[in-house]
Amino acid sequence: MRVLRRALATVLAVTTLTPSVSACSGDDGTEVRFGYISDFNGASLLAIAEKQGLWKQHGLTAQIKVFTNGPLQIQALGAGDLDFGYIGPGAFWLPASGQSKIVTINTLTYADRVIGQPGITAMTDLRGKRVGVPEGTSGDMVLNLALRRAGMTVQDIQKVPMDPSTVVSAFVSGQIDAAGIWYPLIGTSIRPKVPGLVEVASTRQFPDTAFPTAFVARKDIDTAFSKKVITVLQAANDWRAAHPDEAISEAAALLKRDRAEVAADAANVRTMTTADLVSKTRDGTVRRWLTGLSDFFVQTGQLKSAPDPAEYYTAEQYMEASGR
Repeated sequence: MRVLRRALATVLAVTTLTPSVSACSGDDGTEVRFGYISDFNGASLLAIAEKQGLWKQHGLTAQIKVFTNGPLQIQALGAGDLDFGYIGPGAFWLPASGQSKIVTINTLTYADRVIGQPGITAMTDLRGKRVGVPEGTSGDMVLNLALRRAGMTVQDIQKVPMDPSTVVSAFVSGQIDAAGIWYPLIGTSIRPKVPGLVEVASTRQFPDTAFPTAFVARKDIDTAFSKKVITVLQAANDWRAAHPDEAISEAAALLKRDRAEVAADAANVRTMTTADLVSKTRDGTVRRWLTGLSDFFVQTGQLKSAPDPAEYYTAEQYMEASGR
């Protein structure tokens, strides 16, 4: 797809310009190449796994790389450059289309917004306006949801595909009228320079739609290897649920960001224990989340049809790794 071909160039730029951060102890172990996004959702479990020595406990070491969004990591998984990665809800159409496997649900997130320049107060104000958005991401998703609720389509706006950093610079410089983008970028990089920006739409305005985040793996990932990694993520997840304040501090340390900024980011996140996620997997809740997202992506044209979630979510592995 065009967006993934464009993403490959960005992957190369990201991995060239951004140094890798080692999450390993220095001891020998099976290496896990893991991608993440520099926000609380994407970084907190990796930060905890390092600090708590969870990789070493399971005979693993981790080499982690930061990316600007989920589709870039899916591209890297397909190219064999990563073993695992993190995606937000807007990128779930990629595993649903067979390009990776979801190995764990992570959180529910409410960080995405459609933002407008001062003076724009409603989605209908965006008719004919330039709207920047990273295609195939949760920013794209909230834009589509908000347009549909307003009785509009993408044909009613001038949609301008951009990577996240370009969305920031274009909005700040006034080159675009609005954007589909997310926190923490809004709070840390856009609002300080455009304090009068307007949040025209938010994922919190769509209570009937779930917005899960997830960790994904290569399609051909070894099952035993995958279950080891899932076990680490589950242990880190339960530590995060039990120590929410410390989890923010650990994520801030990994991201090298002010703790208050990460705390504000975490306020848009709902965490769940592993037991809760196992229960939600067993009772069909996770399946309903995934089906609902796939149905939405069929409507946007990102999927031709909604697949059975069992085709791309390794639910049995998740439950077996938990021992529950």
